[in-house]
Amino acid sequence: MPKAAKSRPARLVLTQRPRRLRRTAAIRALVRETHLSPAQLIQPVFVHEGREVEPIPSLPGIARIPLTQLGVHCHELKKLGLGGVALFPKIDPKRKDALGTEALNPKALVLRAVHEVKSAAPSFPIFADIALDPYTTHGHDGVLTKRGDDVDNDRTVAILAKMAVLHAQAGVDFVAPSDMMDGRVSAIRTALDAAGFTDTGIMAYTAKYASAYYGPFRDAVGSKRATGQPTLSKATYQMDPANRREALREAWLDQLEGADILMVKPALLYLDIIASLRAHTHRPVAAYQVSGEYAQICAAAERGWLDLKSARDEALLAIRRAGADVILTYFAAAYAREQ
Repeated sequence: MPKAAKSRPARLVLTQRPRRLRRTAAIRALVRETHLSPAQLIQPVFVHEGREVEPIPSLPGIARIPLTQLGVHCHELKKLGLGGVALFPKIDPKRKDALGTEALNPKALVLRAVHEVKSAAPSFPIFADIALDPYTTHGHDGVLTKRGDDVDNDRTVAILAKMAVLHAQAGVDFVAPSDMMDGRVSAIRTALDAAGFTDTGIMAYTAKYASAYYGPFRDAVGSKRATGQPTLSKATYQMDPANRREALREAWLDQLEGADILMVKPALLYLDIIASLRAHTHRPVAAYQVSGEYAQICAAAERGWLDLKSARDEALLAIRRAGADVILTYFAAAYAREQ
């Protein structure tokens, strides 16, 4: 008997085949919607007054840099093409008190750090954290009320405005109030302008949530509550993770008060907030991929559960895709080195 003819699988009649645009690496690159470059990344840098580089166990690959080595370190970061550095000091516990007095010391560690960076890399943008948590024994972002049961908003704002002027005098490009006090952007803008620093920008921590993902950062700067200090929640000033519309209110206020850049913190768990701000503002939007988000990717990779580079790049692209123009990330230097 003659052999039966082999039947050929029927071809689907499709006018739309999206896979045509995924067929090769070159085509995928041609139609890629979201792009990420080192110039859009800011590297958080921790500085201390010791003599040695101090690795931070909860932040693999990240260390506290001695003040004497900071200039060289930041010059190397500039050569990588990064968008800037965000400086965070680790203060000697002996210099801390309930009022965060060291924050207004004209010779404070972070101000000397700014001079070191600007001497080594004059055009490299510096973003300076404006908050009291590295300086207070209780670990809060401001001074406490007389009863000690909450942060005193208005007294704190007055201190932050003075702190911002000191940083501007040292030469920072942007002050970055991370405290979430009401009215602090307006007070800082007024103080900067009155002191003649009209070119110093403000990157406001606009939507900073009361997150469980800040732990490794607090290890890095030593801002955990000192033994014997009262335990207070930061939920009275940081935002409720359940709230989305409130972020738009904060963004509206920060714009009105003079913020140049609006930030969302954390990033990966708050992509919807980033997207909301992007849809409602013409200001640049920043996002901070915080220490806990970084640490969990590193921890999974160390156990072989994730590929570090792939997971890192996907996370950063997600933040960009959501609408962030600028990303603060501990991955910044590593990402830039591989481009």
